[in-house]
Amino acid sequence: MKLEEIKEGFSSFWDSVAEGWQRLRESAASAMTRFKAGKDAGLPVEGEVDDEFYLPSQGWSMLGGDVFEDDKRVVVRLEVPGMDKKDLEIEVQGDVLVVRGEKRFERESSEGRYRVLQCAYGNFRRIVPLPTPVLTDKARADYKNGVLRIELPKVTMDKPRKLTIKVD
Repeated sequence: MKLEEIKEGFSSFWDSVAEGWQRLRESAASAMTRFKAGKDAGLPVEGEVDDEFYLPSQGWSMLGGDVFEDDKRVVVRLEVPGMDKKDLEIEVQGDVLVVRGEKRFERESSEGRYRVLQCAYGNFRRIVPLPTPVLTDKARADYKNGVLRIELPKVTMDKPRKLTIKVD
């Protein structure tokens, strides 16, 4: 194998990695959600966790989502695992859907140490842009298997009537 072939192969590999990283960053940017743990969150203090990257005061998590649109509705699905539906609040503000919630930490009942603590806990807010105006009073939501599904009927615009005007 010649040096030029090795350089070309490495360059191709590097371009692929850079492209993949850029794609991941772009697609995940809106899904990254900050969690703010309050004083009463019950999270372990830093000395109780062996994970060197653990910060009990704040965490980030990816709340992945899908937005689907057809002629009559917009459907938003968000992955919010480990929560109870009573801890979720949903509202439409202008042209965005706002989902707020609180994910609570549950301590293990036995004595021991946390080796890794990667889940985010606390209050969060996730904003999802809506592609079209919706009827908020007819919206429905359900939460099953860690997925929040919100169905928002679209505002339907009446088709313009065709009117022929006679010229005198």
